[in-house]
Amino acid sequence: MEKEIFMKRNDKVVSVVNEKGPQGWIFFTAYIGAVVYFFNLDPTFWGFIVAVLKAAVWPAFVVHQVLGLLQVS
Repeated sequence: MEKEIFMKRNDKVVSVVNEKGPQGWIFFTAYIGAVVYFFNLDPTFWGFIVAVLKAAVWPAFVVHQVLGLLQVS
């Protein structure tokens, strides 16, 4: 019964448009490139696991170094 009431009240169609596809693709490619780079440093199973983790956090270290060079902090 509740489902029928919900369907009757909400009869509009909502269209969601996400226009960040190209930017997301660039970030994804950079992430994969970082995984490959870090994996080449230690080509073992655990090296791959560490490479995936390092690839997730390396942008934070880059921003920290740039802010340090600019003497912001």
